[in-house]
Amino acid sequence: MNAPLQDCSIEEQHGIVRFLWAEGVKPVEIHRHMLAQYGQSTMSQRKVYEWVERFKSGRTRVTDEGRSGQPSTSRTQDHIDRTDAMIREDRWITVSEVAAHLDISYGSAYAILHDDLGYRKVCAQWVPKELTVVRKQQRVETVTQLVRQYEEDLSILERIVTGNETWVHHYDLENKRQSMEWRHPSSPAQKKFKRQPSTKKVMLTFFWDMHGPILVHFQVHGQTVNSANYCAMLRSELKPAICKKRRGILSKKVLLHHDNACPHTAAATVETVQQLDFKLLQHPPYSPDLASRDDHIFGPLKEALRGRRFTSNEEVEEVVHTWLQEQPKSFFSAGIQKLVE
Repeated sequence: MNAPLQDCSIEEQHGIVRFLWAEGVKPVEIHRHMLAQYGQSTMSQRKVYEWVERFKSGRTRVTDEGRSGQPSTSRTQDHIDRTDAMIREDRWITVSEVAAHLDISYGSAYAILHDDLGYRKVCAQWVPKELTVVRKQQRVETVTQLVRQYEEDLSILERIVTGNETWVHHYDLENKRQSMEWRHPSSPAQKKFKRQPSTKKVMLTFFWDMHGPILVHFQVHGQTVNSANYCAMLRSELKPAICKKRRGILSKKVLLHHDNACPHTAAATVETVQQLDFKLLQHPPYSPDLASRDDHIFGPLKEALRGRRFTSNEEVEEVVHTWLQEQPKSFFSAGIQKLVE
């Protein structure tokens, strides 16, 4: 960092700290102002705090007190450079390992890392899947193609029919906010135990477009979602529902959008989609951000049902139907528009 006052004495900086402290400036702001002027020569923020405390306790001199023994030789430029090289080579190295490599104390190694080099240790963000280079390239090619199709024909969104499956439990735990209650100071402390959702549940398959729901299908108890069942549902339920509710889409060719789950990508499913004269909209692998139904539909649906108890599958189905019918057209339209973003 190039700064106009980079060549300065430590006593000069102590005097600046005393002056700005007397003006009522906070230590963190003092360090920020000094950093802009002194650059790399600026004393550490920790030192600024230490000197502020000294001035608060009545100290007036800006020179360091004489100390017995030899000065510390741990925080040398050589040690700083070697520490920086170790960090760049291994981001998971510990302070103890740095101290052992340099043969210095833990405190000196910590000061070099935090004060001299400005490093801090943070946790990495968890992601559901690490994409390979090939899958990343496939994602780029797929979304580029979809964006190009949208730019050529803005009405493409009118033809998209998207769907997916999810479990709906008879009882799903309420979240922490929903469990809040009014308490008096004399009331006993409230306890909340972690429990699993109920084992009783029903599989919901939902198809919709930007105008609203098209098909709400609940799987028969004991029946799994496989390619055969999925194909039968496409033939006997989804296409008739589209003919009844969205007749104009069929003449323009339906763009079916679902993710890469096994029942959706099986050869029999692909063949069925072709026989129904649907066009399959490509979906890149491991791309939940392009599955708008998951966060836009299923998330709010489960949030609305959370904390409520149901005694039968029929009761669950009725409540789900009611909730979907209550949503305005703009709610579904916004979900399809998210694909463009």
